[in-house]
Amino acid sequence: MTVVITPMSAEDASRCAELEQLLFPGENPWSADAFRAELRQPHNHYVVARDVAPRDVSGPIVGYAGIARLGRASDPENEVHTIGVDPARQRRGIGRLLLDALLVVADAHGGDTWLEVRTDNDAAQELYRGTGFVVVGTRPRYYQPSGADAFSMRRLAPASRREPVQR
Repeated sequence: MTVVITPMSAEDASRCAELEQLLFPGENPWSADAFRAELRQPHNHYVVARDVAPRDVSGPIVGYAGIARLGRASDPENEVHTIGVDPARQRRGIGRLLLDALLVVADAHGGDTWLEVRTDNDAAQELYRGTGFVVVGTRPRYYQPSGADAFSMRRLAPASRREPVQR
């Protein structure tokens, strides 16, 4: 089987919500309705990872990710909303494929890219650092209801996309 990244559709929301329950049971996991609401926002871009057979791109969803393109044209930025991979499929490069797909969108939009990650999620931090993110601060009790802290991380826009901000 091969993993491919495709745009998320409203029909994918239920499976993404199932994965949320597996991945974030104590952190108010997103519902299918929450995913559908995110898809309706024109500034958002969501994708899914599918485990597919040759010539069949309708395989089961094994991961998902989303990003928001924010700011004005003269001062763009991006915010990674979520990345999740089926626990049975983690550590196989799927998270990197999802993140790479989001970063293509971010780089086309321009500006820096931001995200939050649990301070105790070493695997995710390693993934983000591998694509140029650096910790720029800590957000105490960011995740609710657990109260877990988060690191704020930023990836600078590629040099070719960095332009002075006109204020």
